[in-house]
Amino acid sequence: MKQVVQNYKSGELAVLDVPVPGCKPGGVLVRTAYSLISTGTEMMKVSEASMSMLGKARSRPDQVAKVVQSVATNGVAATYRKVNNQLDSYTPLGYSLCGVVEQVGAGVDDVAVGDLVACAGNEHALHAELNWVPKNLYARLPDGLAPRHAAFGTVGSIAMQGVRQGESALGEVALVIGLGLIGQLVVQLLTASGVRVIGADPDPVRCELAASLGAAACGDPGSAVVESAVADLTGGHGVDQVYLAAGGGSNQPVELAARLCRDRGRVVDIGKCRLDLPWNAYYEKELDVRFSRSYGPGRYDPAYELEGRDYPIGYVRWTERRNLACFLDLMARGSVDVEPLISHIADFEDAVKTYQRLKDGELKAVAVLFEYPEQASEGRTPAPSVAVPAVPSSRRSSAPTRSAAAPVRLAFVGAGNYATSMLLPHLAERAGVSLSTVVTTTALSGANAQRKFGFAAATTDLDSVLGDPAIDAVFVVTRHSSHADLTRKALLAGKTVFVEKPLALGEDELASVLAAVAESGNDRLQVGFNRRFAPILREAKQQFGTRSGPASLRYLVNAGQLGHGSWYLQQGTEGTRFAGEGGHFIDTASWLLGADPVSVYAAATSGNEDLQIVLRYPDGSTATLSYVTTGAPGFPKETLDLVADGKVLKLDDFVRASVYARKRWVSSRLPKARDKGQSAELAAFIKAVRTGGPMPVPLGSLVATTAATLAVQASLAGGAPVTLAGPR
Repeated sequence: MKQVVQNYKSGELAVLDVPVPGCKPGGVLVRTAYSLISTGTEMMKVSEASMSMLGKARSRPDQVAKVVQSVATNGVAATYRKVNNQLDSYTPLGYSLCGVVEQVGAGVDDVAVGDLVACAGNEHALHAELNWVPKNLYARLPDGLAPRHAAFGTVGSIAMQGVRQGESALGEVALVIGLGLIGQLVVQLLTASGVRVIGADPDPVRCELAASLGAAACGDPGSAVVESAVADLTGGHGVDQVYLAAGGGSNQPVELAARLCRDRGRVVDIGKCRLDLPWNAYYEKELDVRFSRSYGPGRYDPAYELEGRDYPIGYVRWTERRNLACFLDLMARGSVDVEPLISHIADFEDAVKTYQRLKDGELKAVAVLFEYPEQASEGRTPAPSVAVPAVPSSRRSSAPTRSAAAPVRLAFVGAGNYATSMLLPHLAERAGVSLSTVVTTTALSGANAQRKFGFAAATTDLDSVLGDPAIDAVFVVTRHSSHADLTRKALLAGKTVFVEKPLALGEDELASVLAAVAESGNDRLQVGFNRRFAPILREAKQQFGTRSGPASLRYLVNAGQLGHGSWYLQQGTEGTRFAGEGGHFIDTASWLLGADPVSVYAAATSGNEDLQIVLRYPDGSTATLSYVTTGAPGFPKETLDLVADGKVLKLDDFVRASVYARKRWVSSRLPKARDKGQSAELAAFIKAVRTGGPMPVPLGSLVATTAATLAVQASLAGGAPVTLAGPR
């Protein structure tokens, strides 16, 4: 299928061929009829992409701060790879459309194939021929509503949420500053609510349009027309509400709002304008400044948007989806008319030209729609189905026979940030490796990975990969909640599997993986515990030498705070943060001590995620792991001390290591970057696949580390040590 994309680094716009998204449970696959260009939000993004790197940095200081923090935590080289990967990727455009339901996922019963729906979301309602949309981000069209009008549903919901934040009442007077697409809709919604509206915009054409749609008066913000209208309609008291629907770097809208708003009036920010509030003016009138967050309650909440968990109507009357349905109803009943806002309808194939005309100012528009070509059902791309792969007919415990001269053919399931910054760069140029297929649920991420790393194919169909006998190994690099199930399926399909940590989030998931090993006889599994492969740590362990007595190991992980919106915070589905990455540190401790732990005790500080974990080992050795999120961001992420037999091994964040014994050893030089072992780990895995030799880490060790990681939560819940079973 085709999708409109942009490269944020170069500014390039393109209509790209990408895989068809799969129809996952809890949502529907929608074939787009019309999608709406947001001439404000989208064009701002398009303009930012054409800036220099300095210009981009100035426009996004929040992202610059994240980069600085990442440098302090991960080093310059790793941060550069991560940032460059994010910048030099195709990103999607669009967030408001109308289309036809083409496939219904499990758990959806409110729409059927063939229904017309309006869809929302900058990850789900894209300028693309097909989109997968979760159930709380679509609404069925009322009878008689034209599809091109329904494509306004999302921007209408944004305007509606802003009006709700203003708490307008019959007979009040409101000022709308900025008469672009959102401002024009706010004018109509307020008018339909019995509010008299004054519009302010420097563009006389937009002022005339707003007046024709119900505004009592409109004019340039700097003219006397607006102030005179406010005085006439309010008896000199000032307007009850001001809606900021303007963009740009001028502080004029905020200052105008203070001047024309009544005492204790309300100022609602809907757009993205400068907000340097003049303190005296806002203080003297005690103005109530409010923000309107996008489409309404539910926005940015993964449980609502992705998992389909609705808010009870008795507690949250107007959610994203209810706002969307309400706006569709208003259009269907004629209370809101979007037809006059449509400046241009472009063929989807002309998307790049249309964006360029908007950017250059050649096309003056309030709203632009993309119209998608109708296609006969027999010519449509079939949507992939998800099924459990067939169990291999023959049992085996070693790798299948393959030619040593043939390249190792790899498939990746998932192409997120870790895969594209820490794994694929080491594999793309490696001799004897062929990147066969990348499988993603989001079509564009697969297309990006194919373009950057040279995959032969990109798809959203997992079954086709697991059923392909030409693929030697499968990498599972998806969100944590899917690791165990995807690993199980790949093992049953007879593939050698590399799964990023964690292997499992619960005992039942771990049991399912082991059941797949028992059923298939396929134990060719590696978990991405890379630190044991780090060159500096391996050299330090060699310098430390063998030990005769028990050891004491202390490991401090200064994990730091997660950014708002990180999917690591979705503990209901993705497990705790420690469950996701704690296996790294337990595996490192166990490898250094040469054994698997026999008991785990964990305690947490009150009110945060800081953990103290004590691991005991068969020979009496102990490892104390401090996993903290409240430390200073400038302090190293990982520091480790191992003490035994009168010797001390010290690791400083994979930058320097030392051993104190009869002779002191210090790592020879500072590395160019923190090497945490990914390259060596992948080399060992590829060698095992190529030769059919043993896997780099025994399965028993992988299971023991996973069980110990899971035992941390059990110990926290029970307040007592958890005894682990002996070696498997």
